[in-house]
Amino acid sequence: MATKKKGKDKDTGDGRKIIAQHKKARHDYLILDTYECGIVLTGTEVKSLRQGRASLADGFVQIDGHEAWLHNVHVPEYTQGTWTNHAARRKRKLLMHRAEIDKLESKSQESGHTIVPLALYFKGGRAKVEIALAKGKKEYDKRQTLREKQDRRETDRAIAAVKRRQRA
Repeated sequence: MATKKKGKDKDTGDGRKIIAQHKKARHDYLILDTYECGIVLTGTEVKSLRQGRASLADGFVQIDGHEAWLHNVHVPEYTQGTWTNHAARRKRKLLMHRAEIDKLESKSQESGHTIVPLALYFKGGRAKVEIALAKGKKEYDKRQTLREKQDRRETDRAIAAVKRRQRA
């Protein structure tokens, strides 16, 4: 007997059940490099995430003393939680290799570079966060990206229309 899934988890086919994505990050930033990290959570945070409730909109990563910390990610309080409930916007430690942290720290020191969370998901029963080293886009870069996307979409439509006419 199959059980019904709770929450908004989306299975991507590679064992990842996505909880939250920061789609606007790909619009606002040029993604240079991505990393998958573990995240230190409390019990009520995990239960809240299993319900599919989180927001990465204002999140960022800060490296402090050879440790990576995730700030401003909103994981709402667990509804059935008691006095053991967590703070919704507390900073959370990321689990990464020391070499990766050192590499990220040196690259994020460069002008215009930042580290942003892209996705929060479960993989193999463990909560993971995908972070990216990113560089902020200028307004004209954003317009150029949108124009390229629109042009690509129009050419795909034109090619599909020609193929449909050829088959008929």
